[in-house]
Amino acid sequence: MSGIFRRISASLLRRMPSREDFERNRWIAPIAHRVLSPELWRFTRRSVPRGVALGLFAGFIVPVGQIFLAAFLALPARANVSIAALVTFVTNPFTLPFWVVVANRLGRFFLHVDPTGVASAVGSGMDDSAWDTLIWFAQSAGFAAVGFVVLAIVASALGYVLSGLIWRSWIGRKHRARRVRHAQARAEREARAHEAVAASAASFEAAA
Repeated sequence: MSGIFRRISASLLRRMPSREDFERNRWIAPIAHRVLSPELWRFTRRSVPRGVALGLFAGFIVPVGQIFLAAFLALPARANVSIAALVTFVTNPFTLPFWVVVANRLGRFFLHVDPTGVASAVGSGMDDSAWDTLIWFAQSAGFAAVGFVVLAIVASALGYVLSGLIWRSWIGRKHRARRVRHAQARAEREARAHEAVAASAASFEAAA
């Protein structure tokens, strides 16, 4: 399991945008001096969960330009920019069809609106083609838009909580591993000291 986790972590790190990537991007140029601030690239217990939350929010709330939105939102939130940019890839050309279906169903669930009724209220007198188009738009675009808003809010909240827990767990493991190494090193030093004392005592007895 740890090997799989390390491989996933390495893969994510390779895809994580760097400061140089942002520096070369002309769309970021107007706010580059703020986005490239060192404090927005530190990995801390506060900046990482904030970056995850903002990345998920930006990834679901807009269909394009998620990275730029995540970087912009990271400024006032003091979130980790690289994490925020990386997490936006939760929505990409491969996963978007899946998320559209999920968002559409969420929109239907939360709105409880009959799209036929909405269409009839504004589409009386239209021909069948325009009628069908309006119904399709009400069903697909309208419900999906609401669903993506719900996804953005829920995913960002869950991402903040879960990433905070994972971060604390990871830091805790690092601290425990460090304590174990220190204890082992201390035990080895004490063992060598005892061996040196024993050797000295044996030499003294032999000389006597």
